[in-house]
Amino acid sequence: MDFPSATPTTPVVYPAASARNMALLLQLRWMAVVGQLVTIWFASSELGIVLPLAQLVAIPALLALVNLATHAMGPERTGYSYVELIGALMLDVMALTWQLYLTGGTTNPFTFLFLLQIVIGAILLPPNWSWVIAAISVLSVVLLAFFRVPLALPAALQADPLRLYLAGSDICFFLIAALLVFFVIRIDRNRRQSDAALAQLRQRAAEEDHIVRIGLLASGAAHELGTPMATMSVLVRDWFAHPAFVTAPELIEELHDMETELARCKSIVSGILMSAGEARGENPVVTTADTFVRDFAGEWHARSGGAVHLVNRIAHDVPIVSDPALRQVIGNVIDNALEVSPDHVDVIAAIEADMLILTFRDRGPGFSNDMVARVGRPYASTKGRPGGGLGLFLVFNVVRKLGGEVVVRNHQGGGAEVQLAIPVKAIAA
Repeated sequence: MDFPSATPTTPVVYPAASARNMALLLQLRWMAVVGQLVTIWFASSELGIVLPLAQLVAIPALLALVNLATHAMGPERTGYSYVELIGALMLDVMALTWQLYLTGGTTNPFTFLFLLQIVIGAILLPPNWSWVIAAISVLSVVLLAFFRVPLALPAALQADPLRLYLAGSDICFFLIAALLVFFVIRIDRNRRQSDAALAQLRQRAAEEDHIVRIGLLASGAAHELGTPMATMSVLVRDWFAHPAFVTAPELIEELHDMETELARCKSIVSGILMSAGEARGENPVVTTADTFVRDFAGEWHARSGGAVHLVNRIAHDVPIVSDPALRQVIGNVIDNALEVSPDHVDVIAAIEADMLILTFRDRGPGFSNDMVARVGRPYASTKGRPGGGLGLFLVFNVVRKLGGEVVVRNHQGGGAEVQLAIPVKAIAA
């Protein structure tokens, strides 16, 4: 029996900063709830105005329940659609309309609070949606001019109702000014955060495009180098049997050196091709984190003449896949450290919180403050030579692709420190 395959769901894309904007609307609604309850209490108890308390109190109670329900589902939401944002604003407009209907309609100076809803809609929503909020607010004001429940003012206030209206207008103006300043400042902060996140995404996209071009160039060069290196390997083998070399032991020794270096070049080319995806996955090397660390540290210890020292703090070993790209970027970090500290480089390995932590510490002059801010970008280097800085650029991007993080800093005891934090699950066997 055939079962229908599950269709992958397309992730919902929400407007930028919509979650923060909804949180801001909820904050303003809480302020409205408190303000409405205080106003109802003051008008009823202090001014002696007869109000339909049950109907008026029901509105802030309803708004509070909606806020609590939104908070309850909020942690699971990554954003909100424009429909949900306009729905939240419409709820506030309808609540204000109902309260004004019960308290004198347009004779109530708090009618100007509709302007706050219109401004909020114009800031948060696209133009077409903003006009909807504006139109409904205007319609509400027009209806309130004809349909309203008159306020039953006490005798002391009936003598001069204009004084009460002017006092209410002053309070309303103060509220609108304070809330607008609060709201616009918070919205501007949300916009700045969204712009910063967008700029970071654009920077990352540009860097990844750069990586792709470098990878294509490296892959093509590796293909081109394969044939001449194979030819040189054959020639070196032939020279071992040549009479002119057989009688010259020093030349034989040099041929052995050439053969070793050719083998190393072949290994590098194979690694580039594997990193480009041409040989990856055919014969994956399954090992453990402890063995992986010991292998590359031992290789660099021998290559550096004993300058690279391993401090192995891996207490609980885990199986992983030896990734050629990861080995290559680790080599870049160690090679950079050896350039400034040829006598001593520490490699500290540990597994903490399901992260493989590799720390490389040298005894060189360290990074300048400007360099720490720019490190990891293409061609950001202190070496002053063309093409410098690509090593750490590749390190940052490969580790980031694995879901990890690179931290560059100066060590308190002197020298530079580069730390790679790689999720174990990203390289787990």
